[in-house]
Amino acid sequence: MWPDLIRKAKEGGLDAVETYVFWNAHEPVRRQYDFSGNLDLVRFLKTIRDEGLYAILRIGPYACAEWNYGGFPMWLHNMPGVSFRTKNDVFMNEMKNFTSLIVDMVKRERLFASQGGHIILAQIENEYGNVMKSYGEDGKSYINWCAQMADSLDIGVPWIMCQQAGAPKPMLETCNGWYCDQYKPKDPNTPKMWTENWTGWFKSWGGADPLRTAEDLAYSVARFFQKGGTLQNYYMYHGGTNFGRTSGGPYMTTTYDYNAPLDEYGNLNQPKWGHLKQLHDVLHSIEYTLTHGDVNTQKIDNFVTVTIYQTNDKSSCFLSNTNTTTDAKVNFGGINYFIPAWSISILPDCREEAYNTAKIYAQTSMMIKKSNKAEDEPDSLKWAWRPELIESASVHGKGDVSVNKIVDQKDMANDASDYLWYMTSVVLAKDDPMLNGIATLRVADTGHVLHAFVNGKYIGSQWAKYGKNVAYVFEKNIKLSPGKNLISLLSVTVGFKNYEAKFDLVGAGISSPVELVLNEGNQTFVKDLSSNKWTYKIGLDGISNKVFDTDCASKPSLKWVSDPVPINRNFTWYKTTFKAPLGNKPVVVDLVGLGKGMAWVNGHSLGRYWPSYIADEQLCKTKPCDYRGRYSDKKCLSKCGEPTQRWYHVPRSFLNDGENTLILFEEFGGNPSWVQFQTVEVGSVCVNAYEGKVVELSCHSRPISKIKFSSFGHPQGVCGSFKKSECESDVDAILIIEKECVGKESCSFKISEDKFGKAYCEAKRLAVEAVCEDFTF
Repeated sequence: MWPDLIRKAKEGGLDAVETYVFWNAHEPVRRQYDFSGNLDLVRFLKTIRDEGLYAILRIGPYACAEWNYGGFPMWLHNMPGVSFRTKNDVFMNEMKNFTSLIVDMVKRERLFASQGGHIILAQIENEYGNVMKSYGEDGKSYINWCAQMADSLDIGVPWIMCQQAGAPKPMLETCNGWYCDQYKPKDPNTPKMWTENWTGWFKSWGGADPLRTAEDLAYSVARFFQKGGTLQNYYMYHGGTNFGRTSGGPYMTTTYDYNAPLDEYGNLNQPKWGHLKQLHDVLHSIEYTLTHGDVNTQKIDNFVTVTIYQTNDKSSCFLSNTNTTTDAKVNFGGINYFIPAWSISILPDCREEAYNTAKIYAQTSMMIKKSNKAEDEPDSLKWAWRPELIESASVHGKGDVSVNKIVDQKDMANDASDYLWYMTSVVLAKDDPMLNGIATLRVADTGHVLHAFVNGKYIGSQWAKYGKNVAYVFEKNIKLSPGKNLISLLSVTVGFKNYEAKFDLVGAGISSPVELVLNEGNQTFVKDLSSNKWTYKIGLDGISNKVFDTDCASKPSLKWVSDPVPINRNFTWYKTTFKAPLGNKPVVVDLVGLGKGMAWVNGHSLGRYWPSYIADEQLCKTKPCDYRGRYSDKKCLSKCGEPTQRWYHVPRSFLNDGENTLILFEEFGGNPSWVQFQTVEVGSVCVNAYEGKVVELSCHSRPISKIKFSSFGHPQGVCGSFKKSECESDVDAILIIEKECVGKESCSFKISEDKFGKAYCEAKRLAVEAVCEDFTF
């Protein structure tokens, strides 16, 4: 996908691509490096170069990014004497080793701008200023060491530190956030740079879909450059997918769409992509004036200001209205302008408005999911299944290592798997009070999911709830027997914490105490098992034996049963085959009906799935989405009461031309019969724009088949639910658009009364919804 994504970024008006370098991906085992396949950093950087774009290399190596453990490898956590992100020789030596490795690799390829390459900036550390206070004087020493270490690598281009006010020289500080127009570097000689403009937000299991409107995102960019900004980077321009076990959090979803201008699958997220492209084009047109002109700001009223950039040859102006509710009509230079609330108009010649952040002329694309139309593909998939062999742990208590204490999951499993068995036994004499009634098993858990078995019998599960503290106490009534009783606890992590001060110290898995409790009359009997002999087993049998691998899955020794296929059965493997959908549109698999688990296509991990986790309905009980006013992650949420994530990306590169294999590990229990493969395509496209502009409708390589709605005047509603108003032209706008567009892949036209007739409204708009042709293969 790299060439296509980078090409779309360039077409969208970007000058550079910024990328992290994930330490745990490239050095999964100490001094064992991986730069193969999708981890080929040099190939990625060269792909950026080949498209004629610059690159910004954020080495970190702490990344955050909602990535597992913030990008730190777990072996680093388990090194004796280590303390992360502070004055600590063990940590600093490892950080220097990895940073030097990356710099040397890039230098060998001569990719830094100082060598004639295209990398113009590099970053060391990441948002440390947000947490530095928690580390005291050692934190100050550490950040100074970071600067000295980075500078000693002599890359010949500037190093940056984001969110690091007063960064030690020669580092350059930068800003991150939804808005950075008010940001001023402490050093007046440092250019005003914005390394992360958050285009939306991430999503957690149980969370709703985020939306940052195109109007507000464009406003933040225009405002930044109005206020003297020099570099602005979108985080994310394309978010993509957390394949495998890379999502962090904890509880981060597999999708990392981020409501970015390019969606998770690489499609243009319209109108955001197009609206920003138009902004970039206008900013590029006045680049010389912005970088060389004198600046003068004038206040027109309490909320409206004009900023003039002037050279000897040209003047360019920004007219901004920061009022969050009231539109403005102003006269500037003898010309009247209409500036909607919370918007900025850009006048390249200080006379004609070329762009306004709240006036969208880019099309809106409504994406749809279409069923698999591969040749001879049946309507439903045919499944086979096999159980996960849990008996060795749940019934027999067999494991890999035994310790007389409860050990943190990070320390024991070393992030080799989400799954870790904790097993112990308790011997009860016939007269033990615990046998006098129903005892309770009480387990303190730091997260994230716990499954409990007593004497081989499954007794229940628990997991942390969205927005709550991850830690919880599992309590379940159990029946114990005289003699030996085996307690087997399967702890399941859902990504390790990736942010906050000292996040590396946050525990995972089961913590103390683990107790048996019996209330009898006025007495309470407690057996604390925390200091028992605990036996540990990392992973599950099926995952350890790679039953998800295509070669392994077909071995005769792995018995798959075709009939009957059980549903709602926990700890179950399912397998099916399918043909890839025809065409080149992005492919997803709909996993609605399943509980929680992991999925693989042809041995490639699609990541964790959890469609049974429903987005909290309370999250969407806020005001209707309004672009006006400052954005936050609580604003403009949607799809509450629906699965947090139902569809999972299957890159075309994972698929074969012939038969493909999908394997699921279902942890909770679900119904695989509802699973189906689909393609993501443009279903319909809309424009809703003021007169005087040329607009374009495009179905992206498919013809426009029908005009569903068209009205010139003052149409109401949004794409998919437009309505006519009392103010409308007498001319039939549908007939005009049909003639212009039907049968074509794209069409463009100017919105004017000459074309669409008189409409007696003050601010006339044209709204159109066009349907894209549904090809039948």
